[in-house]
Amino acid sequence: MPTAIIADDERLMRDQLRLRLNQAWPELEIVGEAKNGDEAIELVSQLKPDLTFLDIRMPGKTGMEAARAIGTGSNIVFVTAYDQYAVEAFERGAVDYVLKPPEAERLQVTIDRLKSRLAKPKEAVNDSVTAMLSQLAEKMAAPKPSYLQWIQASIGQDLRMIPVEDILFFRSDEKYTCVQTERFEALIRKPVRDLAEELDPALFWQIHRATLVNVNAIEGVTRDIRGRHLVLIKGKPDKLEVSRSFLHLFKQM
Repeated sequence: MPTAIIADDERLMRDQLRLRLNQAWPELEIVGEAKNGDEAIELVSQLKPDLTFLDIRMPGKTGMEAARAIGTGSNIVFVTAYDQYAVEAFERGAVDYVLKPPEAERLQVTIDRLKSRLAKPKEAVNDSVTAMLSQLAEKMAAPKPSYLQWIQASIGQDLRMIPVEDILFFRSDEKYTCVQTERFEALIRKPVRDLAEELDPALFWQIHRATLVNVNAIEGVTRDIRGRHLVLIKGKPDKLEVSRSFLHLFKQM
């Protein structure tokens, strides 16, 4: 019976991938889970799983760094939101991938590849895997736009990959950040201060320490009876307070 571990900093993502794998490959035994790259390396050393599902971007040691440390100790399957450089490399077949959130059809392609790989002598794939990891690391280290293109957010027990251009605004409280689109509201744990560094400042303006707004979603600015400036959102009743330190953004509006 083949064995595997799952490494992802999002518990919900680990749960979803485990469920999908159990449905599509019931013979596969998930023997452990890790929240970061260091834990994944330790689990591989202890449990020696046939497969390791690694989130490619985790805090601390990334999935890429963990994969290079694991080397040929386990067959690597990267778990990733769409990344052009990664997916192009994975499609060549030496290292496989699962897109977030995991979808049955693409997951089945991955499973079929993995079954074929596990049926081969380990030495037959070691060289190609090592070479692919080196090439992929070089590609992903190359300069490229670093702004977020997608947000992975929770809606109940489901995960959604939301294109950033579909998001009207982000608003944080003490524990979560609300992601508001035209059709639904979702939650993430990343605070606005971190999002502000990762989003294109030409598309998202920070108007308050707890609020980022999509400039294309702004209908106008008004003032309430207390003199506070409020951003009006197209097609929504929400009124987002503007802090004094960000009023300069609206001088020409």
